[in-house]
Amino acid sequence: MSATLDPVTVATSEHTLPLHAGSSVVAPETLLDPGMCLTLRPMKYPQFYDMFRDGIKNTWTVEEVDFATDLVDLRSKMSPAEIHTIKRLVAFFATGDSIVSNNLVLNLYKHVNSPEARLYLSRQLFEEAVHVQFYLTLLDNYVPDHNERAEAFAAVENIPSIMKKADFCMKWMDSIEGLDTLQTREDRRNFLLNLICFASCIEGLFFFAAFAYVYFFRSKGLLHGLASGTNWVFRDESCHLEFAFEVVNVVRQQEPDLWDARLEEQIVEMLEEAVDCEAQFAEDLLSGGVAGLSVRDMRAYLGYVADSRLQRMGIAPHFNTKNPFSFMELQDVQELTNFFERRVSAYQTAVAGEVAFGEDF
Repeated sequence: MSATLDPVTVATSEHTLPLHAGSSVVAPETLLDPGMCLTLRPMKYPQFYDMFRDGIKNTWTVEEVDFATDLVDLRSKMSPAEIHTIKRLVAFFATGDSIVSNNLVLNLYKHVNSPEARLYLSRQLFEEAVHVQFYLTLLDNYVPDHNERAEAFAAVENIPSIMKKADFCMKWMDSIEGLDTLQTREDRRNFLLNLICFASCIEGLFFFAAFAYVYFFRSKGLLHGLASGTNWVFRDESCHLEFAFEVVNVVRQQEPDLWDARLEEQIVEMLEEAVDCEAQFAEDLLSGGVAGLSVRDMRAYLGYVADSRLQRMGIAPHFNTKNPFSFMELQDVQELTNFFERRVSAYQTAVAGEVAFGEDF
């Protein structure tokens, strides 16, 4: 007989499911309790399941993006300074979503003890993979020189403004990477800080700043392929933020002692650091001078976005700047209307056999 413990088993009406130590078929008391709850009925967090279903409706593929006019723009319509901006931007994109994916797998999935939430995180990981493919395709199209493309893929090692952002990301990822379970109050606070950095700073600030550059060029009639793909990435990222902030809300309701004045101070400090990182990146992107964009305006925009993240968590604005980019004010109207109506037929597939959805589980 083996010296190891037999797996825990759970009898059901049909068969027996093996569960490893630490697993549970009973919903934990709080979202961050250690273990791996497998129970989807009764559903404790239906809001996460609804987000998962909405994510599926948002499906898109890189093959739908047409870069043909972008190449014409890059060859004949854009200045060297504008091309520098775009190449730096796609160099950041090339590794940015890979960092996000690693954090999802290594630090978030194993600690959010809800099968509904893990369904959403699985969907998010798929979306991040599509984003990586999109940015890979961007580089292949925009940077035909092999040596220059290799430098772009190694941007976190050789471009100082991107290195600074990567170091910022890694600092917060590393804070909980060695934790298998969140046993202590301090562990859970560190998890919250990781998730808030992930949502507010990395996806919610770094990527939203990048979107601003893309939509600036679109407002000038340039790079429509980049803009169309970014529309879908923008929509995905907006959903990712909503999920992350909902996790934060649930944890705050269940464990209010984790959220105190010191945590809010740390969140503000984190966003200050993120704004500084992104402002340095703006200095690099705009170093050649791009008419209509300035580092000053970009810093104001960053403060505006950072304050919106703070307010989303019930924290008072800190930067107190206004959005200087009128072309971004149109974004929600342009990109969030008619999406499902326009694309619903593209993802309808025939179903064979008899399917009944009205039966009770």
